[in-house]
Amino acid sequence: MEEKIDQILVYSLLAAKNVLTLEDAALLTGLSKSHLYRLTCTHQIPFYKPNGKQIYFDRIELEAWMKQNRVATQQETGQKAVNYVVTGKQKGGTL
Repeated sequence: MEEKIDQILVYSLLAAKNVLTLEDAALLTGLSKSHLYRLTCTHQIPFYKPNGKQIYFDRIELEAWMKQNRVATQQETGQKAVNYVVTGKQKGGTL
């Protein structure tokens, strides 16, 4: 029971933060710390390194990064196909 309360406290504190540590970012994304390090080394994820040692993440930028490369639903893909057949033009990207 106490473990659950501690976990709730950790997530509550995380929800209130805008600047995240590596550990916070790992909790938020569900990615391991080593994978996050790899993503920062290859500049595939936005991060900050103000003191040359510790890395930080901006919550909004991290959430935007997590939302990139959205995959269309079957309904959206079907609608694009119908629009293409009717108009002969693609709207909003490829099928």
